[in-house]
Amino acid sequence: MASPPYTIIGTPFSTFTRSITLGMTHKGLKFNQVRVTPHSETAYENHPFGFLPTLIIHEIDGKRVDLKLRESQAIARYIDRVAPEPSLHISAGDGRSIITEQMWEFVSLTGAHEFPAVEGGVVKPRVAANDEGKLTDAEIRAKIDPGVTKLRKHLALMEALMAPEGFVFGETLSWADFFLFPLLADLRAVPEGELLSDRLRQWMAKMDELDAVKATSAGTLSVGARPP
Repeated sequence: MASPPYTIIGTPFSTFTRSITLGMTHKGLKFNQVRVTPHSETAYENHPFGFLPTLIIHEIDGKRVDLKLRESQAIARYIDRVAPEPSLHISAGDGRSIITEQMWEFVSLTGAHEFPAVEGGVVKPRVAANDEGKLTDAEIRAKIDPGVTKLRKHLALMEALMAPEGFVFGETLSWADFFLFPLLADLRAVPEGELLSDRLRQWMAKMDELDAVKATSAGTLSVGARPP
């Protein structure tokens, strides 16, 4: 049996890695996954700054290249080019959009602003404190309260960009959904998931029904995995 044409460098615990595996799984692209942590030796071998994920493209036009493509948005654009269907793009007028570039705007806002607010401000310190076991829940809540306050505002701002029902852009599943979902799946797994509004919970329930979401859940915080 031939080896898959792609290798993903990145642990399933990485939300950016999961965004890419969600897209590849949804589009039916076969891949191997090397489950390494950011800033590990293998991560640095494949990304100059040790971040995740890296997509290794083994062949192009029948020629062995083992090309390393880094940064999740660049990888998403490559995936779209080699596997345009099923589409993960929107049309003007989907949801609250006026132009199609608003999907990539949402993706960029998610990575640049929502990621640090969710993961750095709340999820990672909550998980670390829980695993250490030295603080009470009340003490943990007090410790991360500044992050919770900031995240509450961030969630409201992102929700305001979403369609009132359905996916981020209404009836059209897009990369916007696949970049936001891993973050909020992590948030839902900790007590601070109580910050999620009815709209966000409804959206997450819709995402939970997707085969790609089910197929990429193993090894993530959302199903109880711990930091690698």
